[in-house]
Amino acid sequence: MDSIDLNDADLDLSALTLRMEHGETIVVTRDGKPVADLVPRRRGGIDFEAGEAFLRAAGIVRRPGFIASDFDDPLPEDFLIRPLPEA
Repeated sequence: MDSIDLNDADLDLSALTLRMEHGETIVVTRDGKPVADLVPRRRGGIDFEAGEAFLRAAGIVRRPGFIASDFDDPLPEDFLIRPLPEA
């Protein structure tokens, strides 16, 4: 992953776009600190397998198929004006 200063990126956007089209990711910095990533546009939709691998690596356990029985029930009319319960 290459990095480029914000001022240089502004002057050389067409060249950076060409690099991204070839799959390269570029980190944009300001005063030596990263502020943005220029990444190639993904084609083909969401990579669900990569998402599952990320969750497993982070130790997040999903419980597939669990949806509360009242998930799609209408909310009470006073839902937005009712005070929150005490913690």
